[in-house]
Order: sequence, then C-alpha cells, then structure tokens
Amino acid sequence: MTESTTVTTAPSDDSLTGQVVVVLGGSSGIGLETARRAGAAGARLVITGRNRERLDAAAGDVGAEIVASVDLGDSAGVEAFFAGLPAQVDHVLVSGGGPFYAPIAELDFDQAREFMDGHLVGALRIARLCIGRVRPGGSLTYISGTGARRAGVGLSIAAIATAAISAIAANAALELAPIRVNAVAAGFVDTPLSARLLGDQLEDRRAGLRATLPIRRVVGPEDVAALIVHLMTNGALTGSTYDVDGGQQLLPR
Repeated sequence: MTESTTVTTAPSDDSLTGQVVVVLGGSSGIGLETARRAGAAGARLVITGRNRERLDAAAGDVGAEIVASVDLGDSAGVEAFFAGLPAQVDHVLVSGGGPFYAPIAELDFDQAREFMDGHLVGALRIARLCIGRVRPGGSLTYISGTGARRAGVGLSIAAIATAAISAIAANAALELAPIRVNAVAAGFVDTPLSARLLGDQLEDRRAGLRATLPIRRVVGPEDVAALIVHLMTNGALTGSTYDVDGGQQLLPR
C-alpha cells in the first residue's frame, strides 16, 4: 500500500481578493506602497493619514474605498475610526511617523513621553481594537525600525521604541490569537520621510549604501511592502519581527 502525500503551498498575493486591508499611515512611503500592492492583489482598501491633501491624492492613486484623517496619537480619534470600520476586516497595517533622535543630555522629556505614548501605548491600543474586528486568521502588522540593533549617541528613544514593538508583536500574537501579529523592522528606506530627515545629505547617504550594502542598492518602499503583503497572505507567520535592511546590520560600524 502506498502512502499519499499532501503538498501545501503558501498562498499567493491573489489571496487578498475581496479582503479588507486597513493601512494606518497610508498616504506616503511604505504605507502607500503596501496599499498599492495590496490593491493590485485584489484587496479592498481603507487608508488613513494626517495630511488630508496628501491622503486624498493617495486614495485616488490606489483606489481606496474608505479614507480617514486619523492621528495615531489621538486615542479618541483612533477608537472612533475603528468603530466606523466594516464589521469585519482582514488585515491591519500600522505605519506612521518617523523615529525620535536626541542625545540623553539634550532630551526633551515631554516630547519623548509624547513619542512613546504614540508609538507604544498607541500600538497596544490598536491591538486591543483589533479584537473582534479583525477576522480569525487575519493579521496585524507593525512597521518598526532597526534602531535597537546597535547602540549609538542619540538613539536611546528610537532603540527603546523598536525593541518594544517587537515585544508587543510577540505578546499580542498570543493574546489576540488566532489573529496573527508581526512586526517589520526596516533599516534605511528611500522614502519621502527619509528625504525630509536627511535634507541635502540624502544623495550622499544613497551613494554610501549602494557602495556598502550586500545588495548593492538602496532599499525602497516596494521591498518592505512585498514582505508586508506576504505576512498578510502566509497564514503560518505570527509573533515575529522581520528585518528589511539590505544587510546593513552585517556591516562593521
């Protein structure tokens, strides 16, 4: 007698067809590129942002069905937004603002507290709001950074925030199960936010990365978006943090 073997393949991007994907912070950069990729894979899109003009342009670009101006630091606004979503959604991506850099000696504690509340307490708040709203087997994904990988002057708050998001994702994966929860830790990504942070140093930064990264190019938002969509469609992945940095952490200081 012969044994039969069942081969299971991972779902492809087209498994998003008809699913509701919510992108918090979807008006530019990684969030916008993820919305674009998910929409191309058949998802119904809900996107948020703080800048209404930029948000409306993004909505037209990706064909979003629902658009809302939401500040992730506004707890009442976030809760009202979730209350107004369809009864069940499939995937939630939490993107948002950039990192917080300041040497300890120059630290503005009010600004630091505001940042931590928005990023960490805000992440927990969104996780709780996903309970009963995201379908079983659906996903919640946080975008974080690689600031906790190495110590450096001015990186304390960024490092705490990135380390904490990984811890939140791991614990939420247990507490929200069978909703799947993951984090994506992005290194330098060539986005409008990076351009604003670096200003006239942007081209030098790009050139340096092209010369030194193992992939010999700069990581773009499409690279991160590809991973996020995979996390949405691969039902075996939960509780982990995935680096997308082009191998930057492998380089000597």
